[in-house]
Amino acid sequence: MTESVRRDASPEQRMPEWDGDHARTDPVSGDVDGELLGVDPAELGDEDLIREMHSLHRTRLDTLRHATDSALANHLRRTAELETEYLARHPGREVDPSRLRDA
Repeated sequence: MTESVRRDASPEQRMPEWDGDHARTDPVSGDVDGELLGVDPAELGDEDLIREMHSLHRTRLDTLRHATDSALANHLRRTAELETEYLARHPGREVDPSRLRDA
């Protein structure tokens, strides 16, 4: 850890983009007080979709280890939404042969 981050700091203090605990979030729908969180993935351009997925994957471990249950549920929901949209747009995506296992 760097010297600028206290070891006893809360997750909120360690994550500069943290915007608070969404305690009133419905973890199934992602609804907070009647509003969905995030832009509908179908409305995002390809570059924006990739950028959003990159951001979620970059913050995944910190969210899993240190965020509240509601924040983790929102993270899981948003990741599923974005990845589902990506797969819908790229059903025949190129698979890297080096990533395949022998059957």
